Amino acid sequence: MTVTQDTNLLDTVPDGLFIGGTWRASSSGATLAVTNPATGEVIAEIADATPEDGMAALDAADAAAAAWAATPARERADILRRAFDLVQQRKEDFALVMTLEMGKPLAEARGEVTYGGEFLRWFSEEATRIQGRYGPNPEGTGRMIVSQHPVGPCFLITPWNFPLAMATRKIAPALAAGCTVVVKPAALTPLTTLLLTQVLEEAGLPAGVVNVVTTSKSSALSAPIIADPRLRKLSFTGSTPVGQRLLEQAASGVLRTSMELGGNAPFVVFDDADLDKAVDGAIAAKFRNIGQACTAANRFIVHRSVADEFAHRVTERVNGFTVGRGTDPDVTIGPLIDENAVAKTEELVADAVSRGARVTTGGERLAGPGTFYAPTVLTGIASGSDILREEIFGPVLAIATFDTEEEAVRLANDTEYGLVSYVYTEDLARGQRMIERLGTGMMGLNVGVVSNAAAPFGGWKMSGLGREGGAEGIGEYLQTKYTLTPNPFG
Repeated sequence: MTVTQDTNLLDTVPDGLFIGGTWRASSSGATLAVTNPATGEVIAEIADATPEDGMAALDAADAAAAAWAATPARERADILRRAFDLVQQRKEDFALVMTLEMGKPLAEARGEVTYGGEFLRWFSEEATRIQGRYGPNPEGTGRMIVSQHPVGPCFLITPWNFPLAMATRKIAPALAAGCTVVVKPAALTPLTTLLLTQVLEEAGLPAGVVNVVTTSKSSALSAPIIADPRLRKLSFTGSTPVGQRLLEQAASGVLRTSMELGGNAPFVVFDDADLDKAVDGAIAAKFRNIGQACTAANRFIVHRSVADEFAHRVTERVNGFTVGRGTDPDVTIGPLIDENAVAKTEELVADAVSRGARVTTGGERLAGPGTFYAPTVLTGIASGSDILREEIFGPVLAIATFDTEEEAVRLANDTEYGLVSYVYTEDLARGQRMIERLGTGMMGLNVGVVSNAAAPFGGWKMSGLGREGGAEGIGEYLQTKYTLTPNPFG
């Protein structure tokens, strides 16, 4: 992909705020720069919203709420389905925009278009399946009607690492349920959401149903929106500390909340595992999205009898990676999102090495331009290492060992997080025991990637609240009403 082609595409992406069906500049006239992490170059200047812009977006969402809630489910479904078709038609455009603003290789970006688009299709189908129930009360004195209703205007805060999928995973169920939304994409990767908004507009979405505000001042913009009594739902994907602060703010208005927060995923390899499958799964679970995923395997807990062979095989695979700009066709590992990400990865690796870990490959930042860190394998991770407690969010595969099943369970559960776990074993009974014993909201049993639009995504403990995707996902945007009527037979 040439520089000229990159520029021509980015010229077609909106650079304003989308409020009440209109693209507009920030009320202050300010802009924020979007940078390509592979080159350090500014690739776009977009509107930098003020708190006043945020409130204007909530005004628009509130004004459109009643009409959108009353829109027949089939019409809402048809709009989402048209949006799905349009995203697929523009697959290459979406993939390139994601690669330019986030850094992931084009092949992975294309995969995200497929995955992210599925939320539009899935929830277009779920929109017509919202159900209630009717029946007599136990006493026989009346009839109970249980119905589902849109929760109301929603504030959706999306992260930078999956710019399309995280937007569609929140927007699609909200629209399917009959809710209007204000979306605040991450300042590091806002262009994909702006392109998606353009597609939703083309699909026939009425004015005010989706409003998008891009800003470099997230806290200042978010606080008054969350405090406004018209807002009824807050959905956030990001770090646990930020999620905790948002939950505190949401408490005053008793808002419905969905929180998809941090992870510290264990990847457990038992002595009876098929190592070929385990290595394939490890590469997918660790290095997908350059390791910058909340579902990325963070702690590789490998039986001592197979640890050396496992480390040898994954090191060979990692040595075959090509690092570089994601638009280059042969690249398998792109840059980290920014300098802070590189610095954190350096610190975690240095701490592990200082405690006795051995680097079998990588272990260093790479020369710029861009924010690159070499894909890395560490063995002999000691208890107490920071890398076992903190989410790496980088291309570092860290291996610790265990001897017994009990020890594996203890090590896997030794974290305040509980998003996802991965287990490799050929013993069916052991696999069933791991389903019961590992404290995570999702699990991959002999599988290295679990995300699917038809499945409920979410965690336990400090990894969050609520579920996105699956039949459960639309329920996060609905509220239940119970009505009692007299017995119609007297």
